[in-house]
Amino acid sequence: MDDILNDEEKNRVEVVKVEVDSSSEKDHVQPSSSRISRFLEKLRSYEDALDRKLGVEAHSIERKLPDQRNPFYARPSSQLTLFAFWAGSCTNLSTFVMGFLGWELGLDLRRNIMMIFLGSIAGALVTVSFSPLLHLEPNKKKECRQAKCWLAKSWCATMGPPTGLRQVSICRYSLGWYPSKAIAVLNVFQQIGWCSSAAITAGQALSAFADNKIGTGVGVVICCVASLVFSLLGLKAVYQFLKFTWVVFVVIFLILLGETAKFADVASPPSAVGATGSGAALTLFSIMYGAGACCAGYASDYYVEYPVNISKVRVFVLTFLGLCISTWVCAVPGAIVASALPNKPEWRAQYDAGIGFLVQEIVYPYGFAKTILFLLMFTAVGVNGASMYSAGLSVQQAARSLAVIPRFIWTLLCFAAIIVLSLAGSDQLQVFLQDFLSMLGYYATAVFVCLLVEHYVFRRGSFDNYKLEAWNRPEMLPIGYAGGLAFVCGIVGAVLGMSTTWYTGVAAKLIGDLGGDIGNELCLLFTLAVYIPARFVERQLTGR
Repeated sequence: MDDILNDEEKNRVEVVKVEVDSSSEKDHVQPSSSRISRFLEKLRSYEDALDRKLGVEAHSIERKLPDQRNPFYARPSSQLTLFAFWAGSCTNLSTFVMGFLGWELGLDLRRNIMMIFLGSIAGALVTVSFSPLLHLEPNKKKECRQAKCWLAKSWCATMGPPTGLRQVSICRYSLGWYPSKAIAVLNVFQQIGWCSSAAITAGQALSAFADNKIGTGVGVVICCVASLVFSLLGLKAVYQFLKFTWVVFVVIFLILLGETAKFADVASPPSAVGATGSGAALTLFSIMYGAGACCAGYASDYYVEYPVNISKVRVFVLTFLGLCISTWVCAVPGAIVASALPNKPEWRAQYDAGIGFLVQEIVYPYGFAKTILFLLMFTAVGVNGASMYSAGLSVQQAARSLAVIPRFIWTLLCFAAIIVLSLAGSDQLQVFLQDFLSMLGYYATAVFVCLLVEHYVFRRGSFDNYKLEAWNRPEMLPIGYAGGLAFVCGIVGAVLGMSTTWYTGVAAKLIGDLGGDIGNELCLLFTLAVYIPARFVERQLTGR
């Protein structure tokens, strides 16, 4: 333990003193470098002061040792908040709009809802398998063998609590030091894109609330500013917000379900039939899978403060249910409303005007609809606050030279990027969601395969075979030959099988007239086929 603490102290000193790489140090310090160093140290001193007063997590990418964790997360109520965190984050208008995609693709209501359920379950299992890492305690192995299902083993542990590491840092043990940097960058793009989607829908809700007297852009800015405040205050503030608001959000969408269920069109046949219909179903499955699996790249970011002995079954169940139930509660009403659009011209007119105006048309009476719209604007605050928080962490883990810059600086830059992207894409929300969400699953699948194989095949399913104190020491971690090669091959498979509005892969084109997305399936096969032999060779040649 003393060695671990000493190593943590070394890492902390490196960040504060901006010692990035000894190979690049000069015999003397240039005046400009000295000024930059002093400026960064001053910024970090401000962040440390805020951390002492408000708990903003100044050293948030460092490994959290068991005796350094916040007692707040050891409370039973805080552990139950795991469900509230995921439920509150995923219960928003963006998820509601996802329910329309099946109708856009030509599916009937039954198949649309079926793909919503199956895709979200598959995506949630990937995410939950990242946060609960399939790590078996000795006294649990017999139980898991009896279950005869690798997914059930996810109940046995969590990745964050036993390691105290953020997700990108954990990826270093399988993909390697250098490829994990690419995962950090992809995380940032993914989080900015997801925040933009939520901000657009929140802006449309506010615009409808104000009878179009306030533009969508103003609503986007208001939503992003509120999310920024929670993000800067740290994860605890986001947890506290979602702990009390998730019930309100879920009730709102249950009201929408009650208002619209009687208009569900279960009789109209699908416009996409035969192989074309199968391709459309595969594409929707990929979209829903990507929406759930996208959290896999940063899931353990939210678990590092929890105690090591937290119930693993509880974490698995609460995380899985939080992801799935919130998706179903939002996307199913969306699918029902979409099926009714051809029969409800007044709904179709409002749908073309914006999702907020559609909700206003659906909910009765008018005054109650206004209240619902006002509350819906805040559904984006939770997911955006958490995503901005993780985006800052991902930037810091992309390179040591970026880690010396305080997290709040990166959060502010991500905030600016979210506003720009939201304003630019506000009139193409459906296309944005379809392309963006389907692509999220591809890299999550490749990373998942590498982590899974590394843990069971090469680490024998035990954290005892991980040198956790070496999390930030590249000379003791895999270089990344195997992980990088497998990841690239997985993405090649995804490109061959992807089906989006701007590109259809050669394999996807073989399914129906419009193609079907099998990018995740090919990504899984390609990554698995390459990683096992390549990692074996890498271990033989490098010894790590």
